[in-house]
Amino acid sequence: MRMPADERLGYHVKRVEQELMALKHAALKPSGLTVPQYSALLLLDGQAGISGAALARGCMVTPQTMSTILTNLETKGLVERTSHPWHRNVLETRLTEEGKKTLDLADAAATAIEQQLVAEFDEAERAQLVALLARCSTVLTSKDARPATS
Repeated sequence: MRMPADERLGYHVKRVEQELMALKHAALKPSGLTVPQYSALLLLDGQAGISGAALARGCMVTPQTMSTILTNLETKGLVERTSHPWHRNVLETRLTEEGKKTLDLADAAATAIEQQLVAEFDEAERAQLVALLARCSTVLTSKDARPATS
């Protein structure tokens, strides 16, 4: 027997994620950034010089997707990439001054959405929600959750 959509936790998680991303997309439009570009700038702000592969992992995208994101950000003059002094095949990525300004504008808009969401829960509910989502992640990344291969 099939499980109805409204009984599937994955459906509810995906719906909320899509609603959040749609709001962030609209909020970020004035800054000229997409949500993935914003995420990359946000991580770069806290980890200047991070490699593209590490940035991809942090933003939960493939290295190929991150390469495209970084190329687009570099074209816009928001990041600069330079060769690592000891590892010539590794490019270090940093925000430019324009990238920092753009991130400040974008982050104000994205943070406003996050604050609206957070305001709907008291501290205990927020902690419980974070814990429940962490538990979901633990279950889904466990070896028992992987589909059997034939």
